[in-house]
Amino acid sequence: MSSPVSNKIALFIDGANLYATAKTLGFDIDYKRLLKEFQGRGTLLRAFYYTAIIEDQEYSSIRPLIDWLDYNGYTVVTKATKEFIDASGRRKVKGNMDIELAVDAMELAEHIDQMILFSGDGDFRSLVEAVQRRGVRVTVISTIASQPPMIADELRRQADVFTDLVELQSKLGRDPSERPAPREPREPRHHSPQFLQRTTTTVAPRGADDDFDE
Repeated sequence: MSSPVSNKIALFIDGANLYATAKTLGFDIDYKRLLKEFQGRGTLLRAFYYTAIIEDQEYSSIRPLIDWLDYNGYTVVTKATKEFIDASGRRKVKGNMDIELAVDAMELAEHIDQMILFSGDGDFRSLVEAVQRRGVRVTVISTIASQPPMIADELRRQADVFTDLVELQSKLGRDPSERPAPREPREPRHHSPQFLQRTTTTVAPRGADDDFDE
């Protein structure tokens, strides 16, 4: 039986959204430091990372990051992007992980005390509200330091706690001097990748909608 002072935590990282937020603030996320930071705040049950992948590419630039996360304590959830032609005849790509994230959060809600959501997507407001009704405290991490803010106002107001990513830069940011030497793209899976270097070539940072031109 868990102690009343225990704090069971789960992280839910909207990969494209977090990348776009950190890039807007001018730093790279060090995922090893991120995991350590939240392990120090309680019992970390799960750290989910969600991203869409363009699978028909011969080499996906986000693959080294995904492989590293998968081997180093994260639960990586991916799916292939969908291509379609919009009303004006433009080819577009859609890769939305909202449903996958929401299903996992609802399934885990009864087992956790705190949910940490790395996203500014306003579509998650109703999910946050539903998780809160199950007694879970929700912290949302994004930023209002950018212009315009990366977080939807309705999501920020719904959260129990809003933490601006800029406040965590010293704890989660990667020191540029630690940037590893360039490697050939097809590096072995057991090597640590170059974190978040050119990783958004495969996914769109989430904005007003999830579609983007190619």
